[in-house]
Amino acid sequence: MTSGRWKLGLSLALVTSLLWASLPIALRISLEAIDTYTLTWFRFVCAFAFTLLLLGVRKQLTPLRQSSAQQWLWLTVAAIGLIGNYLFYLLGLQHTTPANAQLLIQSAPLLLAIGSVYFFREGISSGQVLGFIAIAVGLCLFAFEQKSAAHAGGDYLLGLGLIVIAAMAWAIYALIQKRFLGVLTSQQIMLVMYALASIGLMPTANFSAFAKIDLFHGLAIAYCVLNTIAAYGAFAEAMAHWDASRVSAVLACTPVGTVAFVSLLAPLLPLHLNPERIDLAGWIGAACVVLGSIAASLLKRNTSRK
Repeated sequence: MTSGRWKLGLSLALVTSLLWASLPIALRISLEAIDTYTLTWFRFVCAFAFTLLLLGVRKQLTPLRQSSAQQWLWLTVAAIGLIGNYLFYLLGLQHTTPANAQLLIQSAPLLLAIGSVYFFREGISSGQVLGFIAIAVGLCLFAFEQKSAAHAGGDYLLGLGLIVIAAMAWAIYALIQKRFLGVLTSQQIMLVMYALASIGLMPTANFSAFAKIDLFHGLAIAYCVLNTIAAYGAFAEAMAHWDASRVSAVLACTPVGTVAFVSLLAPLLPLHLNPERIDLAGWIGAACVVLGSIAASLLKRNTSRK
């Protein structure tokens, strides 16, 4: 791998991390003007239109028309998982802070790794095991500290539970996507996901809500849509130019970016964002999650278990 390729991969991974770090803030602001279901439907529709245009230009739509009924059934289950991830994350975000949500959703890769070992018989190294343990301990420590904080209560536990459900839903979607990557490209799979999600959520969308959105919230919603498209595009390109394990290690730092964005924007938007309140135990837990994610990404075993 040339120097330019890894530098480009690193740059794209950093862009992805920054986009994902800022997304919970934009989502939280958007939810002030539009409901969870309408916002999710709108993000899916826009992502579908962009992906359809992209694959159409590249003439990569043919394999989708050749998919079997069984494949479509599995893709539908994956779409349900992706819808659940989007919806439960937003519902959880309404009961917790952006940094809390971003850190707790880090349980999703952990669940994916466990599922990959169980369903695909993937090998797992001792370093990964230690990383997964660090993630689990860090999440528990962080959640306990936030629950014990003065600003947290039963509402926080509800948000925590919803975010964990979102992580489980994402793991189901990701496991099915992993199964189909040998048959379809990731963008072809995402096109199906976006299409099924757009159709499934259409009855829940409140179209009249768009007429009541002011400029500030309209910009926040537009950023959520563009963020979804740009982040996944940058992520795909980063994976093409750099090792997947190293890209994952960079993305593990996303919660730190969310804390930084909230610290920067909260004084500027006091009516929309509250400063994050994280004590020492919470920071230790967050550090365990980040370092554990990095270890689990970089210390992978090269061979699969037989």
